[in-house]
Amino acid sequence: MKRGLAAALCAGVFPMMVTVIAPVMALADTPVGTWLTPPDAKGIVAHIEARPCGTATCGVIARTYDSRGRLVRTPNLGVRVFWDMVPAGAGVWTGRAFVPAHNRTYPGTIQVVGDRLTVRGCYGPVCQSQVWARVN
Repeated sequence: MKRGLAAALCAGVFPMMVTVIAPVMALADTPVGTWLTPPDAKGIVAHIEARPCGTATCGVIARTYDSRGRLVRTPNLGVRVFWDMVPAGAGVWTGRAFVPAHNRTYPGTIQVVGDRLTVRGCYGPVCQSQVWARVN
């Protein structure tokens, strides 16, 4: 309600601001941004940068941190963990996902709910998922 009111006020007073504000609001409902993964078996967490790639969305491991929050270099830095993610409705995107721990690629989905991103990959009837938190 407040967002709609603010946009309406800006449209009347500052018409150019609507074009600036609208894309920022839209990002909250998309996977575009930076996401924090849960710790892996070694206690390492990662920041995944999700960005548009053509008409889809792709995500790469941008930074990794140890259990104390110190930046660490791992072999997975720069690895693409999802790609070709295209909207499939209701905050869900479908495409491909790579799981470094398995060294395998799977059909995958990502779903945005607020500041959480559920990443899911399936191999036949067996599926695994993780919930990532939005950093920005």
